[in-house]
Amino acid sequence: MSIRVLKPGLLSTFQDAGRTGSQHLGVQVSGAMDPRAHRLANLLVGNEADLATLEITMLGPTLQFEAPACFAIAGADMQAMLNDSPVPNHRPLVARAGDVLTLGPATPGSGVRAYLAVHGGYELAPVLASTSTDIRGAFGGHAGRALAKNDLIGLRYALPDSEDDLSDLAQTLWQVRIYLPAALALRPRSRLRVLPGVHWDEFTAESQRELLEAEYRISTQSDRMGYRLEGPPLTMKTPRQILSEAASFGTIQVPSGGEAIVLMADRQSTGGYPKIAQVISVDLPDLAQRRPGQTVCFAPVELDEAQQLDSELEDAFEQVHEVLAAARTALESIAKPE
Repeated sequence: MSIRVLKPGLLSTFQDAGRTGSQHLGVQVSGAMDPRAHRLANLLVGNEADLATLEITMLGPTLQFEAPACFAIAGADMQAMLNDSPVPNHRPLVARAGDVLTLGPATPGSGVRAYLAVHGGYELAPVLASTSTDIRGAFGGHAGRALAKNDLIGLRYALPDSEDDLSDLAQTLWQVRIYLPAALALRPRSRLRVLPGVHWDEFTAESQRELLEAEYRISTQSDRMGYRLEGPPLTMKTPRQILSEAASFGTIQVPSGGEAIVLMADRQSTGGYPKIAQVISVDLPDLAQRRPGQTVCFAPVELDEAQQLDSELEDAFEQVHEVLAAARTALESIAKPE
């Protein structure tokens, strides 16, 4: 029971919630760049949030289902086609054995990363309690790398081969009316919200002002490890050596040259550059869906507001979970573990 890779796309890797608990060993966390879309894709097919999805960047793969499966796509619109028919994002759908799913280039304005989930998850071996792909370390995911032509990806759960059963399931899933709360929709913000970093007070007043008022451009030298920002240089009042400490997703650090870098999912385990600010967690998906060449601006936010936004996001996921109860019941009644 598997999926065959006919074309791999630009960069397609398996990612889950991240390889937490091993940074003290020098192992990066990795995980989904857009945790919101990753979690939503899993929710749509009845999975727990920590199962791996296929993270697809900018140009999608062509995949052939060698067995029936329930799948869903969240995140960027990559003009997905199942055989010759367009398929929508944010819906659980049924593929039959032999069906071909094609994801093309990301539609401008929709983001750059899509997430493909299948009911029951993919057959991947965990490494340090995670199935996320660590490309630099060459472990996790599928063979520690991005997808390649002719890869076979196992599926952990099987749907019945009966066409009647598959048609009934497809109809049940299609009848579920799914409304995405605003907190789960990708609506690019004019300014991403930030909290002061641990070294905020050590930066000059001009640099503090520039960070919150200037426009920055995402450099072409950006990847899953970090987004380099081109814009006004940021300087400390008195430059000094900083002891290395744990690195976090969304931290804005500033090397000696003054060029800000936002640490992303594949960030290093520790770092010693001064940290001027922290992008709040609910705005990280917005940043992760921007491509090199796009601009980004920042705005301050209070800690209690950031925490309230986190709470609202959890409430939104719970709403969708309740709406999908009938879909989960239908899937659980016929899907069997391999």
